[in-house]
Amino acid sequence: MGQAVSLPFKLANTTLTFYRGFFHYLLGTGCHSPYLPPSDPSSTIPSYLRPHQHTPSTYTSTPIFHRHARMHLYTLASAFYLYHKPHYRKPSYRRDILDNFSNVAIPGTGIPLSYFVWNRFSALTLVCVGYPAISLAASVHKWMKGLLTFSGERHSISEEYKVRLLAPDDWFSYWRLNCRIAGLHAYLNMEEGSLAPPKGYEMDNKWTFLEVGKERNVPISPYLTTPAIVVKHRNEEGGMGIHFYKNATEGGDWIIQERIENGEWVQNHLPEGAPLSTFRVITQSRGALDVKKTNESSEGCRVEDITALSCVFRAGRKGAETDHDSILFDVDPSTGKVLGGTTNAHWYRLGLSQLLPGRCPWRSKDHAITHHPDGNIPVSGSVVPDIKGMLKLVEESHWKLCPDVPLVGWDVVLSKDENLPVCLLEVNLSCNFFRGSFDKEVYLGFLEDMVGVLQGLRLGKDGKVKGKVVKKEKEV
Repeated sequence: MGQAVSLPFKLANTTLTFYRGFFHYLLGTGCHSPYLPPSDPSSTIPSYLRPHQHTPSTYTSTPIFHRHARMHLYTLASAFYLYHKPHYRKPSYRRDILDNFSNVAIPGTGIPLSYFVWNRFSALTLVCVGYPAISLAASVHKWMKGLLTFSGERHSISEEYKVRLLAPDDWFSYWRLNCRIAGLHAYLNMEEGSLAPPKGYEMDNKWTFLEVGKERNVPISPYLTTPAIVVKHRNEEGGMGIHFYKNATEGGDWIIQERIENGEWVQNHLPEGAPLSTFRVITQSRGALDVKKTNESSEGCRVEDITALSCVFRAGRKGAETDHDSILFDVDPSTGKVLGGTTNAHWYRLGLSQLLPGRCPWRSKDHAITHHPDGNIPVSGSVVPDIKGMLKLVEESHWKLCPDVPLVGWDVVLSKDENLPVCLLEVNLSCNFFRGSFDKEVYLGFLEDMVGVLQGLRLGKDGKVKGKVVKKEKEV
């Protein structure tokens, strides 16, 4: 009874903490002063975003939770700073989120998130009204699910609400956190008078990645150099059903490649008719903390400054064209052992029909899948061959190609080609963990160091030094 009475007060306190923290970084002291960690006597981090001195009794009272909350709130507020600023792959950050959110919806709503970020006001409404409401609904749903399934698990609505609102650990929130870090880093490290981000961001262009990768002895996926190809439909006539593709090697828009086949280990864990299935590995580079030093000095970044964080086996579904439709099996980076699988497909189900009961699940199985569902093929418990070699490859590739980029997602192929058994398909610089597990201490520690650097660059770029504000550069 006492818990029920106190619940509204706990929820209200968490909501107040969210608003205070968000506006602290959006308009308050956190926006106008250097970011210094709580251990620094000059830090302006408010007390409600610092851990208490007593021994933590729950996860939400631990130092790592509070560090995660600071990173989440700082970068969430920074998205509004970035909104009309140039993005490394789009004319503006706004354009990038509109494109990225066009096929993503809060599970069970079917409404693309792009509808809610069309302008700053609608995005602010989503953050200040929609986000707390969605977090509360998700917390109540998890509590009710625990009751109805008789699993014996007890979930606290107030504790879950704290996690969802202040330090969310779902795949979408980590993806957006990485995207905001990439957007800030690329913009704030643009040279004065230039819209060019650090050179490593050029790897986001698939053709540049292949060209530079080949030059620097990175095992990229093979491509053909034939000037162009013609593709005809076998039954169309009268000039219809014919398509011409000019190769990127000749200045065209198309990269022409032969189809890559899955290697034996991968194929043994897939049904017939499954697509090329890759491993997503995330790496971080401490060389990105000082872009100028990294790019101007051979000692600016060493391969030891690159760390592989996570690995996920994307086991493609039967009949799918790519492994974007897949079961996401977590892989232990230290041993190569395949752990439980899950999905995030329910986030991509669009249309108002998804509002109907039973059409779209709110949650997916939390790494409870052990077999590939298309054929009941056992996957969990298997060991990925030479996981150490795979991680070393992506760390060295990050160092060779883009040490000035903070986080990179690599699509690694174990192929059937004996001459190229392991290759890199492409890179993703606004990367997604795909629900893989990772060392939060290492990741969040790196992000806090990065935020300290980025806030310093932002103050310098905006001309805010000791309260003096000079004319800002024109937004695009």
